[in-house]
Amino acid sequence: MKNNADYIRAEKQAKTRRTAVRTAAYILLTLWALVVLFPFYWMVLTSLKSYGSYNSEYIPRFFTLSPTLENYAEAFTAVPLGRYFLNTILFTVITTALMLAVIILAAFAFARLDFKGKNITFLLFLSLMMIPNELVVITNFVTITSWDMRNTFQGLILPSVTSVFYIYLLKENFEQIPDSLYYAAKVDGASDWRYLWRVMIPISKPAIITVTILKVIECWNSYVWPRLITDDPSYFLVSNGIQEIRENGFGRENVPAMMAAVVVISAPLVVLFLIFRKKIMAGVARGGTKG
Repeated sequence: MKNNADYIRAEKQAKTRRTAVRTAAYILLTLWALVVLFPFYWMVLTSLKSYGSYNSEYIPRFFTLSPTLENYAEAFTAVPLGRYFLNTILFTVITTALMLAVIILAAFAFARLDFKGKNITFLLFLSLMMIPNELVVITNFVTITSWDMRNTFQGLILPSVTSVFYIYLLKENFEQIPDSLYYAAKVDGASDWRYLWRVMIPISKPAIITVTILKVIECWNSYVWPRLITDDPSYFLVSNGIQEIRENGFGRENVPAMMAAVVVISAPLVVLFLIFRKKIMAGVARGGTKG
Protein backbone atom coordinates (compact mmCIF):
# COMPACT_ATOMS: atom_id res chain seq x y z
CA MET A 1 0.00 0.00 0.00
CA LYS A 2 2.84 2.36 0.83
CA ASN A 3 4.51 1.73 -2.51
CA ASN A 4 1.20 2.33 -4.27
CA ALA A 5 0.69 5.63 -2.41
CA ASP A 6 4.24 6.74 -3.27
CA TYR A 7 3.62 5.87 -6.92
CA ILE A 8 0.38 7.89 -6.99
CA ARG A 9 2.10 10.84 -5.29
CA ALA A 10 4.99 10.70 -7.79
CA GLU A 11 2.53 10.61 -10.69
CA LYS A 12 0.71 13.66 -9.33
CA GLN A 13 3.99 15.55 -8.93
CA ALA A 14 5.07 14.63 -12.46
CA LYS A 15 1.69 15.71 -13.82
CA THR A 16 1.94 19.00 -11.91
CA ARG A 17 5.41 19.62 -13.36
CA ARG A 18 4.22 18.85 -16.89
CA THR A 19 1.27 21.20 -16.45
CA ALA A 20 3.55 23.95 -15.11
CA VAL A 21 6.01 23.53 -18.00
CA ARG A 22 3.19 23.51 -20.55
CA THR A 23 1.61 26.62 -18.99
CA ALA A 24 4.94 28.45 -18.97
CA ALA A 25 5.52 27.48 -22.62
CA TYR A 26 2.08 28.77 -23.63
CA ILE A 27 2.68 32.03 -21.76
CA LEU A 28 6.06 32.56 -23.46
CA LEU A 29 4.63 31.69 -26.89
CA THR A 30 1.73 34.08 -26.34
CA LEU A 31 4.09 36.90 -25.36
CA TRP A 32 6.29 36.16 -28.36
CA ALA A 33 3.26 36.15 -30.68
CA LEU A 34 2.20 39.54 -29.30
CA VAL A 35 5.70 40.93 -29.92
CA VAL A 36 5.73 39.59 -33.49
CA LEU A 37 2.17 40.63 -34.38
CA PHE A 38 2.23 44.08 -32.76
CA PRO A 39 3.95 45.82 -35.73
CA PHE A 40 1.24 44.47 -38.05
CA TYR A 41 -1.47 45.66 -35.65
CA TRP A 42 0.15 49.08 -35.42
CA MET A 43 0.43 49.29 -39.21
CA VAL A 44 -3.27 48.51 -39.71
CA LEU A 45 -4.31 50.80 -36.85
CA THR A 46 -2.30 53.72 -38.23
CA SER A 47 -3.76 53.20 -41.71
CA LEU A 48 -7.28 53.62 -40.24
CA LYS A 49 -6.50 56.97 -38.59
CA SER A 50 -7.04 60.26 -40.35
CA TYR A 51 -4.08 62.49 -41.03
CA GLY A 52 -5.33 65.10 -38.54
CA SER A 53 -6.03 62.66 -35.71
CA TYR A 54 -2.68 60.95 -36.16
CA ASN A 55 -0.74 64.21 -35.95
CA SER A 56 -2.76 65.39 -32.95
CA GLU A 57 -1.66 62.39 -30.87
CA TYR A 58 1.17 63.56 -28.64
CA ILE A 59 1.00 60.15 -26.95
CA PRO A 60 0.32 57.28 -29.36
CA ARG A 61 -3.03 55.58 -28.87
CA PHE A 62 -3.46 51.86 -29.31
CA PHE A 63 -7.01 52.16 -30.68
CA THR A 64 -9.17 54.57 -32.65
CA LEU A 65 -12.83 55.46 -32.22
CA SER A 66 -13.19 57.00 -35.67
CA PRO A 67 -11.60 54.69 -38.28
CA THR A 68 -11.49 55.88 -41.87
CA LEU A 69 -10.77 54.26 -45.23
CA GLU A 70 -9.84 57.43 -47.08
CA ASN A 71 -6.14 56.64 -46.65
CA TYR A 72 -6.59 53.54 -48.82
CA ALA A 73 -8.30 55.57 -51.53
CA GLU A 74 -5.49 58.11 -51.39
CA ALA A 75 -2.87 55.36 -51.68
CA PHE A 76 -4.35 54.28 -55.03
CA THR A 77 -4.81 57.81 -56.38
CA ALA A 78 -1.49 59.36 -55.36
CA VAL A 79 0.40 57.00 -57.69
CA PRO A 80 -0.77 54.30 -60.15
CA LEU A 81 -0.59 51.59 -57.48
CA GLY A 82 -3.03 49.39 -59.42
CA ARG A 83 -0.64 49.22 -62.37
CA TYR A 84 2.25 48.40 -60.03
CA PHE A 85 0.15 45.53 -58.67
CA LEU A 86 -0.39 44.15 -62.18
CA ASN A 87 3.32 44.49 -62.97
CA THR A 88 4.23 42.67 -59.77
CA ILE A 89 1.74 39.86 -60.39
CA LEU A 90 3.06 39.38 -63.94
CA PHE A 91 6.67 39.48 -62.75
CA THR A 92 5.98 37.07 -59.88
CA VAL A 93 4.00 34.51 -61.89
CA ILE A 94 6.41 34.31 -64.83
CA THR A 95 9.55 34.31 -62.69
CA THR A 96 8.22 31.63 -60.33
CA ALA A 97 7.03 29.41 -63.19
CA LEU A 98 10.36 29.59 -65.00
CA MET A 99 12.30 29.02 -61.80
CA LEU A 100 10.25 25.93 -60.93
CA ALA A 101 10.93 24.44 -64.36
CA VAL A 102 14.67 25.05 -63.98
CA ILE A 103 15.14 23.87 -60.40
CA ILE A 104 12.93 20.76 -60.74
CA LEU A 105 14.90 19.53 -63.76
CA ALA A 106 18.24 20.43 -62.14
CA ALA A 107 17.33 18.78 -58.83
CA PHE A 108 16.16 15.64 -60.66
CA ALA A 109 19.41 15.46 -62.61
CA PHE A 110 21.55 15.77 -59.47
CA ALA A 111 19.38 13.41 -57.42
CA ARG A 112 18.65 10.55 -59.85
CA LEU A 113 20.73 10.71 -63.03
CA ASP A 114 24.28 9.46 -63.28
CA PHE A 115 26.64 11.48 -65.44
CA LYS A 116 30.32 12.24 -65.46
CA GLY A 117 31.37 15.03 -63.11
CA LYS A 118 28.01 15.18 -61.29
CA ASN A 119 29.49 15.58 -57.80
CA ILE A 120 32.03 18.18 -58.90
CA THR A 121 29.35 20.12 -60.75
CA PHE A 122 27.09 20.10 -57.71
CA LEU A 123 29.93 21.28 -55.47
CA LEU A 124 30.56 24.13 -57.89
CA PHE A 125 26.86 24.98 -57.73
CA LEU A 126 26.98 25.06 -53.93
CA SER A 127 30.08 27.25 -53.99
CA LEU A 128 28.05 29.91 -55.81
CA MET A 129 26.09 30.41 -52.59
CA MET A 130 29.24 31.87 -51.04
CA ILE A 131 29.41 34.74 -53.54
CA PRO A 132 28.07 37.99 -52.01
CA ASN A 133 24.78 39.15 -53.51
CA GLU A 134 26.27 42.55 -54.24
CA LEU A 135 28.70 41.00 -56.73
CA VAL A 136 25.90 39.04 -58.38
CA VAL A 137 23.79 42.17 -58.73
CA ILE A 138 26.66 44.06 -60.35
CA THR A 139 27.35 41.21 -62.78
CA ASN A 140 23.66 40.88 -63.66
CA PHE A 141 23.36 44.61 -64.20
CA VAL A 142 26.31 44.68 -66.61
CA THR A 143 24.97 41.65 -68.49
CA ILE A 144 21.38 42.88 -68.81
CA THR A 145 22.55 46.35 -69.82
CA SER A 146 24.86 44.93 -72.49
CA TRP A 147 21.92 42.93 -73.85
CA ASP A 148 19.89 46.15 -74.08
CA MET A 149 17.19 44.82 -71.71
CA ARG A 150 16.87 47.76 -69.35
CA ASN A 151 13.26 48.87 -68.83
CA THR A 152 11.91 45.52 -70.01
CA PHE A 153 10.20 42.62 -68.27
CA GLN A 154 12.86 40.30 -69.69
CA GLY A 155 15.52 42.27 -67.84
CA LEU A 156 13.51 42.09 -64.63
CA ILE A 157 12.84 38.35 -64.88
CA LEU A 158 15.96 36.67 -66.30
CA PRO A 159 18.33 37.07 -63.31
CA SER A 160 15.77 35.43 -61.00
CA VAL A 161 14.86 32.26 -62.92
CA THR A 162 17.16 29.99 -60.93
CA SER A 163 18.37 29.52 -57.36
CA VAL A 164 21.17 27.31 -56.11
CA PHE A 165 19.57 27.09 -52.66
CA TYR A 166 16.22 25.91 -54.03
CA ILE A 167 17.96 23.34 -56.24
CA TYR A 168 19.77 22.02 -53.18
CA LEU A 169 16.57 21.94 -51.11
CA LEU A 170 14.63 20.09 -53.79
CA LYS A 171 17.51 17.69 -54.47
CA GLU A 172 17.51 16.69 -50.79
CA ASN A 173 13.78 15.95 -51.00
CA PHE A 174 14.13 13.96 -54.21
CA GLU A 175 16.90 11.84 -52.68
CA GLN A 176 14.58 10.78 -49.86
CA ILE A 177 12.37 8.94 -52.37
CA PRO A 178 13.39 5.23 -52.34
CA ASP A 179 15.50 4.08 -55.27
CA SER A 180 13.26 1.02 -55.56
CA LEU A 181 10.48 3.20 -57.01
CA TYR A 182 12.84 4.43 -59.72
CA TYR A 183 14.02 0.92 -60.63
CA ALA A 184 10.43 -0.37 -60.63
CA ALA A 185 9.41 2.44 -62.98
CA LYS A 186 12.31 1.57 -65.27
CA VAL A 187 11.26 -2.09 -65.31
CA ASP A 188 7.76 -0.99 -66.34
CA GLY A 189 9.27 0.96 -69.21
CA ALA A 190 8.69 4.46 -67.82
CA SER A 191 11.00 7.20 -69.05
CA ASP A 192 12.84 9.54 -66.70
CA TRP A 193 10.48 12.34 -67.69
CA ARG A 194 7.40 10.25 -66.86
CA TYR A 195 8.91 9.08 -63.57
CA LEU A 196 9.63 12.69 -62.61
CA TRP A 197 6.07 13.90 -63.29
CA ARG A 198 4.17 10.81 -62.10
CA VAL A 199 6.20 9.88 -59.00
CA MET A 200 8.75 12.42 -57.76
CA ILE A 201 6.76 15.62 -58.13
CA PRO A 202 3.58 14.29 -56.41
CA ILE A 203 5.62 12.86 -53.52
CA SER A 204 7.62 16.09 -53.13
CA LYS A 205 4.59 18.37 -53.51
CA PRO A 206 4.91 19.92 -49.99
CA ALA A 207 8.53 20.90 -50.67
CA ILE A 208 7.66 22.28 -54.13
CA ILE A 209 4.80 24.32 -52.67
CA THR A 210 7.14 25.65 -49.99
CA VAL A 211 9.72 26.69 -52.59
CA THR A 212 6.98 28.28 -54.69
CA ILE A 213 5.69 30.36 -51.79
CA LEU A 214 9.19 31.43 -50.79
CA LYS A 215 9.88 32.50 -54.38
CA VAL A 216 6.60 34.40 -54.58
CA ILE A 217 7.51 36.28 -51.40
CA GLU A 218 10.98 36.98 -52.78
CA CYS A 219 9.57 38.35 -56.04
CA TRP A 220 6.88 40.37 -54.29
CA ASN A 221 9.44 42.02 -51.99
CA SER A 222 12.05 42.54 -54.70
CA TYR A 223 13.36 46.09 -54.50
CA VAL A 224 17.06 46.55 -55.29
CA TRP A 225 17.10 44.85 -58.70
CA PRO A 226 13.98 46.58 -60.11
CA ARG A 227 15.34 49.94 -58.95
CA LEU A 228 18.63 49.27 -60.74
CA ILE A 229 17.35 47.87 -64.01
CA THR A 230 14.42 50.21 -64.67
CA ASP A 231 13.68 53.87 -64.22
CA ASP A 232 10.46 53.75 -66.25
CA PRO A 233 7.34 53.83 -64.01
CA SER A 234 5.62 51.54 -66.52
CA TYR A 235 7.76 48.69 -65.13
CA PHE A 236 7.69 49.62 -61.44
CA LEU A 237 6.72 46.96 -58.90
CA VAL A 238 4.79 47.52 -55.68
CA SER A 239 8.02 47.75 -53.67
CA ASN A 240 9.15 50.58 -55.94
CA GLY A 241 5.68 52.11 -55.65
CA ILE A 242 6.20 52.64 -51.92
CA GLN A 243 9.31 54.71 -52.63
CA GLU A 244 7.51 56.70 -55.32
CA ILE A 245 4.64 57.35 -52.92
CA ARG A 246 7.10 58.85 -50.45
CA GLU A 247 8.89 60.93 -53.07
CA ASN A 248 6.17 61.96 -55.53
CA GLY A 249 2.88 61.00 -53.88
CA PHE A 250 1.56 62.43 -50.64
CA GLY A 251 4.96 62.95 -49.01
CA ARG A 252 6.77 61.44 -46.07
CA GLU A 253 4.75 63.28 -43.44
CA ASN A 254 1.47 61.52 -44.29
CA VAL A 255 2.21 58.37 -42.31
CA PRO A 256 -1.40 57.02 -42.23
CA ALA A 257 -1.65 57.02 -46.03
CA MET A 258 1.78 55.41 -46.25
CA MET A 259 0.69 52.68 -43.84
CA ALA A 260 -2.46 52.11 -45.90
CA ALA A 261 -0.31 51.49 -48.99
CA VAL A 262 1.89 49.09 -47.03
CA VAL A 263 -1.17 47.18 -45.78
CA VAL A 264 -2.51 46.82 -49.31
CA ILE A 265 0.85 45.56 -50.56
CA SER A 266 1.38 43.16 -47.64
CA ALA A 267 -2.14 41.67 -47.63
CA PRO A 268 -1.63 39.21 -50.55
CA LEU A 269 1.40 37.62 -48.88
CA VAL A 270 -0.43 37.26 -45.55
CA VAL A 271 -3.40 35.62 -47.28
CA LEU A 272 -1.06 33.32 -49.22
CA PHE A 273 0.63 32.17 -46.04
CA LEU A 274 -2.66 31.57 -44.23
CA ILE A 275 -3.93 29.43 -47.11
CA PHE A 276 -0.81 27.30 -47.51
CA ARG A 277 0.60 27.33 -43.97
CA LYS A 278 0.07 23.58 -43.52
CA LYS A 279 1.85 22.81 -46.78
CA ILE A 280 4.75 25.05 -45.75
CA MET A 281 5.12 23.26 -42.42
CA ALA A 282 4.93 19.87 -44.13
CA GLY A 283 7.60 20.87 -46.64
CA VAL A 284 9.94 22.17 -43.95
CA ALA A 285 9.38 19.04 -41.83
CA ARG A 286 10.10 16.75 -44.79
CA GLY A 287 13.21 18.74 -45.72
CA GLY A 288 14.58 18.25 -42.21
CA THR A 289 13.89 14.49 -42.03
CA LYS A 290 16.10 11.78 -43.45
CA GLY A 291 15.17 8.19 -44.22
